[in-house]
Amino acid sequence: MSKQTSEFQEKVMSRFYRGKAVFKPLNTGHIDQHVSCIREFVANIFFYTKNDTTIMIDAGYNYGRLREKMNWLGHDPALIRHILITHQDTDHIGAVETDSDQLFKGARLYIGEIENRYLTGEKRRKISRGLYKLPLVKTDNPKVLLKDGEIFCIEGIKIECFLVPGHTWGHLVYLIDDTYLFTGDTIWLGMDGGYSFLDMLAEDNTVAKNSLASLEQKLRTRKLNPIIITGHTGWTDSIDFAFAHKDKVCNALKKQKPHDPNAPYDAYDETDDTEKKAKSLKLQKQNR
Repeated sequence: MSKQTSEFQEKVMSRFYRGKAVFKPLNTGHIDQHVSCIREFVANIFFYTKNDTTIMIDAGYNYGRLREKMNWLGHDPALIRHILITHQDTDHIGAVETDSDQLFKGARLYIGEIENRYLTGEKRRKISRGLYKLPLVKTDNPKVLLKDGEIFCIEGIKIECFLVPGHTWGHLVYLIDDTYLFTGDTIWLGMDGGYSFLDMLAEDNTVAKNSLASLEQKLRTRKLNPIIITGHTGWTDSIDFAFAHKDKVCNALKKQKPHDPNAPYDAYDETDDTEKKAKSLKLQKQNR
């Protein structure tokens, strides 16, 4: 169902969210020497490169320009062997669904054992306060199922995963080399700091807020202050900024206050996402 869902979001949701500054994706480019990203409408997928190994974080939409934009950054889809999946929504897993272009058919997926229950049909993904069920996601890629707190290595790259239920029941975030935290749809970064992600898309907003508080505590207990990278609203290097409003949820139906003047009016409009910018500009953090 990834093609239908991707097309629906581009055509319908683009009108629904115009002017609200709910989605503030990074353009295609580099955060630093290790992390690069691609913009797919309102979402970002990421690549972590170290010692000639590139790991992909989330597989994005079933997106027609993915190969093109990967080429801008020097990434070859055929060389991607490992994809960390934060959760199963189609804007994070679409490129490996069975109806996709199969750019990553040789890649192994790493996904939480609880999240995998959506893929097997044991659980159904619900949004809009449980009123709407999303279609079953199907993929033929081999999977590695992960537990909360599991630590593993991929070709010298250390990866630690934390369970943060709420947006989905098995959502994971990934801490890479103790320096980069890829948070998927757990944190929404506004002008005045981070909130729990969009209310209408969560399985349970109370659980999501509790997960944020627990995640912050784990980081502070270990005196970690990683670069925190979100799926839809950019990145920050400030733990204080990222968790500033962890007890509040972003309202997806209202124009955001304070309003970010740099947020796109229509985040599905990609005319400012160009190859020239991708190759020449570093992507700025959210807390400027």
